[in-house]
Amino acid sequence: MAKPYQVAAIPIRRNSSGAREVLLVTSRETRRWVVPKGWPWRKLKDYDAAAGEAWEEAGVKGTVKQHCVGSFTYCKRVKSKLRPLEVFVYLLEVAEEAAVWPEHKQRERRWFTPVEAADLVTEPDLKRLLLEFGRDAIS
Repeated sequence: MAKPYQVAAIPIRRNSSGAREVLLVTSRETRRWVVPKGWPWRKLKDYDAAAGEAWEEAGVKGTVKQHCVGSFTYCKRVKSKLRPLEVFVYLLEVAEEAAVWPEHKQRERRWFTPVEAADLVTEPDLKRLLLEFGRDAIS
């Protein structure tokens, strides 16, 4: 049985002018903007699983922060039912961005300012985390 929570990465970088940016991806089914997330991976710490999801869904690698910066809740469709799930979030400082990655044909990825990203996601607590990152409240 799957664990009753998921893990996510917020891929981050500084652009050429030094401003903070976050990477969002589109979901496969609804095509809405989300952070890379998924179920915990067996035999891996949650932060490493979050980094693995960032690779699979967004094609980025880097240094993942080992402390959870917060969480958000969303409704996951599981066997035709909606199930509320808590998602624990880890920052990933991006060092490498691949042109081809496991889900590149299924998702779009794009860099946004934290404010732009917060406007695009639907989960209130994820919006808050993105805005906090933009204000340097989390690092």
